[in-house]
Amino acid sequence: MKCPRCNVDLKLENYRGIEVDRCPRCEGLWLDQHELDQLEDTIFDEDERKGMMDYSRRPSDIQCPKCQGSMTIFNYRAYNLPIDSCDKEHGFWLDRGEEKRVLELMKQRIKDLDRSAKAEAQWFGFLSKMRGKRRR
Repeated sequence: MKCPRCNVDLKLENYRGIEVDRCPRCEGLWLDQHELDQLEDTIFDEDERKGMMDYSRRPSDIQCPKCQGSMTIFNYRAYNLPIDSCDKEHGFWLDRGEEKRVLELMKQRIKDLDRSAKAEAQWFGFLSKMRGKRRR
């Protein structure tokens, strides 16, 4: 496969236990369709709690390295992280460093969910106390 940005051959490498294709020039990364989920799972594997994958879809300026078909850019999980995806669902193109950003966002998602759960528990505790005071 060729890099959709540089048109040089992508090199196979192992990244966090996943066999990926990386561009030796621009350091972009091709992830087959299931490999983005595998990458996320190295940090956070509760799919039902990850949230919606893509927001704000729009045309991309690159072609899929597998089928040379059109690709679409989306904002990854509503964050300001644009990722290109093959319209035929062959996979995702991550520009240099975006794979690290995906992992950072998964770590942040865990913290946000924990913080939300704690706040909810505190709120319900407060409401229970308020209900107990009204009954007296």
